[in-house]
Amino acid sequence: MVEITSPHFKENAVEALSDENLQKAMRHLRGNFTAKRAAAAAALPEFEALRDNARDIKNHVLTHLDLYLEAYEERVTAQGGKVHWAADAQEARNIVLDICRKADAKTVTKGKSMISEEIDLNAFLERNGITPVETDLGEYIIQLRGEHPSHIIAPAVHLNIDQVREDFRRAHSHLPPDRAMKEPESLLREARGILRKKFLSADVGITGANFLVAETGTSVIVTNEGNGDLTQILPKVHVVIASIEKIVPTLEDMSQIVRVLARSATGQEMSVYTTLSTGPRRKEDPDGPEEFHVVLLDNGRSSMIGTEFQDMLRCIRCGACMNHCPVYQAVGGHAYGWVYSGPMGAVLTPTLIGVDKAGHLPNASTFCGRCEEVCPMHIPLPKMMRSWREREFERHLSPVSYRSNLKLWAWFAKRPALYRPLAGLAMRSLSLMGGRRGRFSALPMAGSWTKDRDLPAPQGGTFISQWRNKRGRT
Repeated sequence: MVEITSPHFKENAVEALSDENLQKAMRHLRGNFTAKRAAAAAALPEFEALRDNARDIKNHVLTHLDLYLEAYEERVTAQGGKVHWAADAQEARNIVLDICRKADAKTVTKGKSMISEEIDLNAFLERNGITPVETDLGEYIIQLRGEHPSHIIAPAVHLNIDQVREDFRRAHSHLPPDRAMKEPESLLREARGILRKKFLSADVGITGANFLVAETGTSVIVTNEGNGDLTQILPKVHVVIASIEKIVPTLEDMSQIVRVLARSATGQEMSVYTTLSTGPRRKEDPDGPEEFHVVLLDNGRSSMIGTEFQDMLRCIRCGACMNHCPVYQAVGGHAYGWVYSGPMGAVLTPTLIGVDKAGHLPNASTFCGRCEEVCPMHIPLPKMMRSWREREFERHLSPVSYRSNLKLWAWFAKRPALYRPLAGLAMRSLSLMGGRRGRFSALPMAGSWTKDRDLPAPQGGTFISQWRNKRGRT
């Protein structure tokens, strides 16, 4: 099982910052995804209008989620499929296991699915005598390493080619040891050869879903490798595992959101494959599964409806927030300690595993606002991280020193006649102490800051005095 290390984010981050291989990989991320996303958005004049429309579609769905889920189940059933409802991870795992056992499955191929990571499906199947095989190249690599994804669209972004080459030599020991493995293409060909046999022998194929269309009962996956198609077409049983908020009303609505998905994720106009699956194989179909199952997972999401965290359910898992986050860019995904990382993980993880276990994550933010700025669904991630900070404070989960100092500041802030002159005195004193350098390399009560960087000395007057002067001039 994948260990949850979110409570140890600070220790994980320190380790990540000293990992040379990781830092090299993260530099590639900073110069790749962000530039491509900006170019793709700029090339589409209606990009911002599409973002607004995508947000409105998801808001509408969340307002009427129960009705759309019922409509989706009705359409799937009419097409010959079956919908299974799972309240939590254990129930979802048991449903998948039951389907596999009824199919007498020994091997299961899997397309990339964050929900399967969330419920730790692979380890569960293995414990019950069923071999799961990840078929997305990045997921396949991290499965060989016994890791969870470090990014929701690029699971192995934290690795370099030398590390992957070593993993392939270790895992593919039946191949000639002197084979050439210098270029990325050679590694890709090797993985393709290994996985092709798995596709052909699998008893059950499991995929996630980017969208579930209520109008038609259709499951939609967006990929760049085509492995998802082979996973769901070749085995006799296809299982879709998805969370309840993946519902969209119509195919037209889905196509609207797809236009912002790839541009936000990888900077492509469209992903290479957008695959729609509607029920099991019909008599006139040349291929496809004999059985079609959809496992719909709640796992705490319905409790987000009507709360300050409801907007998080608009997320389409593009990864744009983490691609642009300075904290994620510095420490990578594994530092966050579980399946979801970056700003979206800082909001979603406390919801799913508790703020007592994931309280560090909402604090791992500079609040620069880049995540909200680039989110295709306009999710107010900084606002929700602040909400989690408030809950952490209210439950006395934050350090005593932090709570005490904040209460002391609040006491002064509520007394303007005392706060304003003291703030002015503090500013003038720090400005004089800063001297010509204009910054501090060390300062009492600011050691956590000055340990890694200088603290700028105050310049000018206090905000209140500057605001008063500005208002006086207008």
